Amino acid sequence: MESSGFLQFPFNMVKQGMSRYRILRIAGTLLLLATSVAAQRAPLTIIRFPADKSVGVNPDTHLVLTFPSAPTLGKSGQIRIFDAADNKLVDTLDMSIPSGPAAAGGRGGAPAPAAPMTPVPYEYTLGRRATNANTAPGTPSGVATPTPATSQLTIIGGFTDAFHFYPVIVHDNTATIYPHNNLLTYNKTYYVQIDPGVITIGDGSFTGITGRGWTFTTKRAAPAANSVRLNVSGDGSGDFNTVQGALDFIPDSNNVAANRVTIFIQNGTYEEIVYFRNKTNVTLLGEDRERVLVTYPNNEVFNPHPANVSTNEVPGTFPSRRASFMGDNSKGIHLINFSIRNPTNGQAEGLLLMGSQNIVSNMNIAGSGDALQLNGSTYLTECLVEGAGDTILGRGPEFFDHCELRSRGVFMWIRNTDANHGNVFVNSKFLTTGNGMTEIARAPTNNGKNYPYAEAVLIHCILGGISPVGWGAMGGDTTNMRYWEYNSTTSDGKPVDVSQRKPESKQLTMPKDAEIIANYSNPAWVLGWTPTMAPLILMQPVGAATSAGQSLTLNAKIAAIPAPSFQWLRNGVAIPGATSATLNLNNVRPGDGGTYTVTAANSSGRVTSNPATLIVR
Repeated sequence: MESSGFLQFPFNMVKQGMSRYRILRIAGTLLLLATSVAAQRAPLTIIRFPADKSVGVNPDTHLVLTFPSAPTLGKSGQIRIFDAADNKLVDTLDMSIPSGPAAAGGRGGAPAPAAPMTPVPYEYTLGRRATNANTAPGTPSGVATPTPATSQLTIIGGFTDAFHFYPVIVHDNTATIYPHNNLLTYNKTYYVQIDPGVITIGDGSFTGITGRGWTFTTKRAAPAANSVRLNVSGDGSGDFNTVQGALDFIPDSNNVAANRVTIFIQNGTYEEIVYFRNKTNVTLLGEDRERVLVTYPNNEVFNPHPANVSTNEVPGTFPSRRASFMGDNSKGIHLINFSIRNPTNGQAEGLLLMGSQNIVSNMNIAGSGDALQLNGSTYLTECLVEGAGDTILGRGPEFFDHCELRSRGVFMWIRNTDANHGNVFVNSKFLTTGNGMTEIARAPTNNGKNYPYAEAVLIHCILGGISPVGWGAMGGDTTNMRYWEYNSTTSDGKPVDVSQRKPESKQLTMPKDAEIIANYSNPAWVLGWTPTMAPLILMQPVGAATSAGQSLTLNAKIAAIPAPSFQWLRNGVAIPGATSATLNLNNVRPGDGGTYTVTAANSSGRVTSNPATLIVR
């Protein structure tokens, strides 16, 4: 035999007169066969995140396995995380424990039976925050009974009663493992073990991870304690991998004079329950409204109220756990320029915000029933809210400015008392989804309770798919209800036919109701405080290269309350008359080339964009 690489061919083939061409064809066939066999015997390729033996990992990381084919989750076995220094067990995820009291995805089952409100106000304590590292998940707070340990439980944001959660979530070929929050720490090396059967793939080639087959080392230290800007990036390149990790880093505070901390969320999908409490002056700013998504399948069935106490009806009640994103007992929270979506059916908020003087700007919020629940004064501007019915729930006061609401069922169930205003909408849109029609708001009797001061006021709003009667059920005494409209129009600008509106509602008119209309158009009058927010850049201007004689436009998008003034500069020098968010450059000449920036300012602050370079050939 004579050798040809790793294949060998009989020398007598040539002696017997076989052509070299035929010999090469046979060699090619054998090579393909050998390659196929080698591929079948090759080690299974799995992408691990964090990568094996990686360093500088954020302790809030999820553990991600990407397989060559779709994995299947088992119903037994464990995932364990050990401290490599002493082999101490740090965390265990037991797959034999159900995720929660509902079927996968939070669907199925029934909400917990109605229960009374807490007889004493729920107490929020500042200081030492309970975590999975120092408190048993399910430990009751307030007057609640313990959360049964019959389902997965993890403490998030100091809420010791804990949340049900999915220890592993699979999408396509990727399995994401969720360690219990706050158990991994800085300057540690960990190794991960996965029992056989926890995760499998179709050909049976993945049988888990044993020994120290997957290790990683966390960062040496957290960001500086006085940091005023934190970066979140799911790929590990930021200060934190998760939104919750960044929020947990910020100390509890009720000091309204505290420095504002900004959490910048880089583009990506963050599938996590977010819950925080006792925060003041925190901004969460997304890189791109459409490309930053915080999402998690959660609802009242999956994370119900305690068996002995209901939630969210009156101030001081027990906190709810059923939303994807929850801010509790917090003040001066600004949510800016990203999307929140709860993909689950039922009572399933995308956003649930409790506190005061909070701002929601340039946000997409989607859920099912009660998609947006607000309890405490909130100013919303340039937001899109989508839901299935009772899409906006809460006790007010809320002011919606230039927002778009989409709902399949009635748009809101407002439950304010005479202590504050309800929901006010100015220059906003109500668009019914689906093929039917629905109502703007309702206030029916609820377990024997009425809402006699319910208030929903619409001024200069566009209505689409609203029934002729306009308003839904009203229970009890309606004398003091304020279901009012002024200048409601259709999408083409025509006045809405209000001739069949419910008699309990009211159409405001000018000049008779001029003072009422002016008051309800004023956020400070409705909310009891004046919303202010320093300018934030949502879209930077982008440079370009063009030829002389052409025209182009530079744009910047800014969120600010009140609206800012603008000034464009070229090479650091103000351009006369360039005082809007858009700079139009017509018939450009070589001398127009240079570095352009824009400054936006209002009474709360000033911001300057990144430079955009214009090259004129």
